Amino acid sequence: MTATTEPQTGEDTTSAVPSSEWQQRIEGEWHGRPSLFDAEGNHVGYEHVVRASVVEDGVSRYWMRTSLEGSGPLRNRFELGANFDFGIVDSDQNRVYCGPDFYGTGQPYGYFVEANYYSPGWQADLRTWNQVLPDGVTQVYSSVLHDGWAVCAVFNGVYKRTFDHETNPETQAFVDDWIAGETRRGSIPQVLPTKETGAWTGTLSVEDAETQTTVGQTEVRIDHEPLSLLRAKQSITWDGALTRSYELERYRDGARVQYDGPDVFGNAISYGRALFTTQHLMGRDARGVEKIRGREVLLDPQTRDLAVVWQLLSGERTTHFVHGLLTWEPSA
Repeated sequence: MTATTEPQTGEDTTSAVPSSEWQQRIEGEWHGRPSLFDAEGNHVGYEHVVRASVVEDGVSRYWMRTSLEGSGPLRNRFELGANFDFGIVDSDQNRVYCGPDFYGTGQPYGYFVEANYYSPGWQADLRTWNQVLPDGVTQVYSSVLHDGWAVCAVFNGVYKRTFDHETNPETQAFVDDWIAGETRRGSIPQVLPTKETGAWTGTLSVEDAETQTTVGQTEVRIDHEPLSLLRAKQSITWDGALTRSYELERYRDGARVQYDGPDVFGNAISYGRALFTTQHLMGRDARGVEKIRGREVLLDPQTRDLAVVWQLLSGERTTHFVHGLLTWEPSA
């Protein structure tokens, strides 16, 4: 079944209102099978989603049909027995969710959008991150659902884009294989290499949070050295539009991760492949006030590539979003 993160476009050709850059980047159908996790990081099911949209009088109207597989209280909570229906004011500054089934806003930052909205039907506040990877056809999605400040559930998954799914048998076969692969990968917890040294490297886009514009790129390298089956040492460098250098030791305890200095202190929790992290940077480049709130998704445990989004803060003020793909290379 087709699943989409941001809806596929089906714009009314009579509308003279141009689509935003973000809307153009997510045109087509996005296919995936997001996983559902409880607040403790346990995999409890899958979600199927079918969405469509049409632009009328400057407002994108969305219809969304969801179908859950799983059991327990979250199944009861998120099974509504009706389609979602909501409007979005399409903009590259603020995407406004107009109700009646979702209310809130979202802000695009290049090929990444952060949205925060409320679902009266689910009775939950959602923080959604959608990231289109550099290939333009892969999208990494997560929604963290809250009761007040407390996490009650998490959806996340990886999607592929098509434009001819309904008519092309080869595309249909590709999507079937992708859905089967996502079904296998969706519940796998994020465990970084425990007996193999290596490094993740890549070029990440740097977005200014205030202006919502791309201000450059930074080359990132994460050197990874396992110290035991549960502990590892990492050295991280940024070089480019932003320059940082820091080291940390990380300890994994089930779904939870602790950062125990020398330059970073904080913690994280994984929901399957997606690690949600808070890191307080205390090294020489951080000036003692910076921190990262981030999402690091291990796309495939076999390739070990990481899709990262780092929200860089000075105090509690967001200064930049840094996002992109990091690829793994084992040491020789």
